[in-house]
Amino acid sequence: LPCATVFHSSALMDLSVAATLEGHVDIVWCVAWHPTGTSLATCGGDKTIRIWQEDGRTWQCVAVLEGTHTKTIRCVAWSPCGRFLASASFDGHTCVWTKEEGEYVVTATLEGHENEVKACAWAVSGALLATCGRDKTVWIWEAGDDDYECIGVFSNHTQDVKFVCWHPSQEILASASYDDTVCLYRVLDDDEWACYETLKGHTSTVWSLAFDPAGNRLASASADSTVRIWGPANADKWVLLATLSGHHTRPVYAVHWSPDGLLASASGDNSIIVFTTNGSYTVHARRSQAHSQDVNAVAWHPTRPGLLASAGDDAVVRVWNVPPAQL
Repeated sequence: LPCATVFHSSALMDLSVAATLEGHVDIVWCVAWHPTGTSLATCGGDKTIRIWQEDGRTWQCVAVLEGTHTKTIRCVAWSPCGRFLASASFDGHTCVWTKEEGEYVVTATLEGHENEVKACAWAVSGALLATCGRDKTVWIWEAGDDDYECIGVFSNHTQDVKFVCWHPSQEILASASYDDTVCLYRVLDDDEWACYETLKGHTSTVWSLAFDPAGNRLASASADSTVRIWGPANADKWVLLATLSGHHTRPVYAVHWSPDGLLASASGDNSIIVFTTNGSYTVHARRSQAHSQDVNAVAWHPTRPGLLASAGDDAVVRVWNVPPAQL
């Protein structure tokens, strides 16, 4: 299997803290920028969602969404249009929120998973929402005017499904699982959704996935302490392009690709690493103690290069400035 040569920049950069956002009182699991970049949604073990906005040089919590989910909120995701916010919870429900008269309200509650929902993600069209859970299934929901209809339930994984993400320009869905694999789904010739490819290579749980901006590469983060990069060999087959190993010493819990091609990874070793990805994979920047406990999530700002959000077991959200790279 290919293993990427990862070069360490002769001038390795550090991430500098732009802001520390405190307010959650338990593990923070997820950070999600609004598509316009004007706000940041976070969620966690305290069963709340917080909406943060920058006010001059400071960040303020402008809304706390609570009293709806009864257990940990594991994931939040903004729709591409920015009108809707989906939240996935260990209570087995996925809620869809929208802002009405200045207040966030639940406009739909999606029920069907047998237990914990681990992730949710919107397709680029905004017409489809995917969810996954501990019940080993992936669901695809079609958004209507007033409701959401399930158009597919997939049981291709043999264990807990940890994450789902969509291709940035096509209706291709990827899922990651405790069974160490990644599954890819699309509509096949019979006009039905199905899993058409299973990516094998990780030796432990796959926690997170991220497509690059062009959709030509898929990064997967694993408890085997590696990040793997996959790419399409043809319309039906994806292959391993590179393995980024030896950088994290504990599970890699999150990966995210920036609009300008930087790849960030977050780990249970408390660190965040940023790679450049133009041909070779170079460690561009690193923060060894980004959080005082596991780093669970990283997300690049959609419009401001070099701005990265992270969340950790320490109940803290941080916003980082990442130095520009020679891409």
